[in-house]
Amino acid sequence: MTMRPDPTFHASPKLAMEAPAENFAYTLLLSPDFSKPDALAVIDVKPGSPTYSQIVHTVTMPNKGDEFHHFGWNACSSALSPLAGHAFIERRYLIIPGIRSSRIYIIDTKPDPTKAKIHKIIEPEEIFKKTGYSRPHTIHCGPDGVYVSTLGGGGKDGTNGPPGVFIMDCETFEVLGRWEIDRGPQTLHYDFWWNLPRDYMVTSEWALPPQFENGIVAEDLLANKYGHRLHFWDLRARRNVQTIDLGANHQMALEVRPAHDPVREYGFVGVVVDTTNLEASIWTWWREGGKFHAEKTATIPPEPAPKEKLPPLLQGFGAVPPLVTDIDLSMDDRFLYVSCWGTGEMRQYDVSDPRKPKLAGSVHIGGIARRTPHPNGKAFAAGPQMVEISRDGKRVYWTNSLYSTWDDQFYPDGVPGVEVMANVGRDGGLELAKDYFVSFPDGYRAHQIRLEGGDCSTDSFCYPSA
Repeated sequence: MTMRPDPTFHASPKLAMEAPAENFAYTLLLSPDFSKPDALAVIDVKPGSPTYSQIVHTVTMPNKGDEFHHFGWNACSSALSPLAGHAFIERRYLIIPGIRSSRIYIIDTKPDPTKAKIHKIIEPEEIFKKTGYSRPHTIHCGPDGVYVSTLGGGGKDGTNGPPGVFIMDCETFEVLGRWEIDRGPQTLHYDFWWNLPRDYMVTSEWALPPQFENGIVAEDLLANKYGHRLHFWDLRARRNVQTIDLGANHQMALEVRPAHDPVREYGFVGVVVDTTNLEASIWTWWREGGKFHAEKTATIPPEPAPKEKLPPLLQGFGAVPPLVTDIDLSMDDRFLYVSCWGTGEMRQYDVSDPRKPKLAGSVHIGGIARRTPHPNGKAFAAGPQMVEISRDGKRVYWTNSLYSTWDDQFYPDGVPGVEVMANVGRDGGLELAKDYFVSFPDGYRAHQIRLEGGDCSTDSFCYPSA
């Protein structure tokens, strides 16, 4: 604990944008066949550095079979909350769950990111005992602790009871217990985020473990058995206040991205696929008149492709679905980045009017049928997947692995781990940086990225931008 707030904590999104640029990126590496332990790679992202775009440190875990996926910080700008803040803790520890093992690693990044090391390991038995949940997924640092979403309930296959959210102490990392008091109709889980001053949380839905751990279950998808609802919660009361069904054909409502400025009561969610036409879509949700509303505000069509370019799963459709598997919103709430993992495209939408997104930029790289190489000539397997934006909005980073078994279904030729970066034009537009291309060691795939000092899918703010 320090005597003054961590300088990487910022009261408002505008102040976060004015902070110094990141020097390091932290990227999760997973072993898809569980033959080696998963790892955390530390990458030098400081232009002009002799090790720019290179791995400068790796933290290798002591166990196999964790399958690293999402992760986050122990503390962030939400610590400045006037109600329940922990203003004097540090943004120091990375919380890394194993989505397959239900084990959680606490990684200490101080005093030097190039010497990051394991601080603590939380075994799955503790999580099961205190929460009844399994398959921890998304990490968000809140003003009163670390919030962890899960994809499974109890039992071996994770179907004994619904998944949900639990809380950890942000200093001791003790698992405290379930967050929900009244979950209402919520039975599936995926992502969550909030508007702290407005006191509400939004959660989304993917699937139960038997529907994703061994690959997508085509029969369940075509029968519309994956998640397709948004849930809205009273954050302080921990109570479900409203559920919106996007329509059963809108399968897999995944990443939730609320506006960063807490004055703005709206946000976005990406839908992977419409089973009636293979479209992907972006939905805008907002609160008006005391009620939440949601509408489809952008669609992305599938691309026709010859059978010989398609994996067996798609050959009967004769087309490549976009497969929107991640979205991210810039700190000024202006640009929404949309990963089209199937077609191999990163889209940039101007969402200054949140209910009328306008396509502002696009780059193609990878893709099931296109297989577009990087501008430096190197191959990029799969497509853009986990995307992260610098605080100043000038750089967009992404990797290429979705989930090991899904990678194998959609990209059976393999998904070697790669991370790239695109520069953002002053008024929008994207251009891939030729000098930023990180190839990870053989046998590893790359998933989520976190940036030193915070990024656009980490921090939540308690004060409006001036």
